Amino acid sequence: GPNDRGLSRKHIFESIHGSLRRLRTDYVDLYQAHRYDHATPLEETMTAFADLVRQGKALYIGVSEWTADQIRHAASLARELKIPLVSNQPQYSMLWRVIEAQVIPASREAGIGQIVWSPIAQGVLTGKYLPGKQPPAGSRATDEMGAKFIAKFMTDDVLGRVQRLQPIAQEVGLSLAQLAVAWVLQNPNVSSAIIGASRPEQVRENVKAAGVRLDPSILQRIDEVLGEVVERDPAKTSSPLVRP
Repeated sequence: GPNDRGLSRKHIFESIHGSLRRLRTDYVDLYQAHRYDHATPLEETMTAFADLVRQGKALYIGVSEWTADQIRHAASLARELKIPLVSNQPQYSMLWRVIEAQVIPASREAGIGQIVWSPIAQGVLTGKYLPGKQPPAGSRATDEMGAKFIAKFMTDDVLGRVQRLQPIAQEVGLSLAQLAVAWVLQNPNVSSAIIGASRPEQVRENVKAAGVRLDPSILQRIDEVLGEVVERDPAKTSSPLVRP
C-alpha cells in the first residue's frame, strides 16, 4: 500500500522497528533515507529521524542519491534538530561522476561524507565485458534486472576505453577492479565504497584497493582514456521516489 514506501513518519518508524526485530538488536549505527520523497514534507522526515536518534534506535542519519539542494535543506534541519546527519550514498565511479559538480561541494559544506555504490560500474570496470562480444554467461549483463542497470555502460566505445585502462592498472600493480575502487577512494569526500561482492574472493581482491594512493599523473591518464564517455550531468543525481 501507499504507506509501505517513502519517508513518512509512519513508514520510517515501521521500517526501523522491523529491521531491529529481524537483526535482533536494539539499535543501528547508521539509518539512511533511500531516495528523496517528494510526497512527504522534509520536516516530517527529519523530525522522525530526530526522534529515533533520541530514542537510541539509530546513532547516525544519512541519505542516498539526494541532490545538492536536498542535502543542504536536510543538513539545515539536522542542525536545528541537533542530530548527526553524516552520510550520502550515491552511485560513483570512473564512468559515473554526476556528484562531483554539486553534491560533493554541498556535502563538504554540511560535513557529510559519501558512501559510494557501484564503484566498478556494475562490473564494467573489471574489464570482463569486451566490445563486440556477448557478455559472459551468468554475468550481471545477462540478468534481466541487472541488464537494465548496466545498459548505459554496455557500448563498444565505453568497453573499448575500459580495455585501454589495463596497462595503467598493470603499471600500478592492480587489477582493473582494484584500480576502479582505488580511484573512487582518492576523492577526499568519499568515506567508503560498497563493492557489491557476490563471492568471498571478490571481497579479498577488492579490499586490496584500500590505502592505495594513485599519483595525479595516473588520474590524469585515466581521464584522458575515458574522455567523453564519462557521465557528469548533475541532473542525473535526481531520481525521485513517487508514491501513488
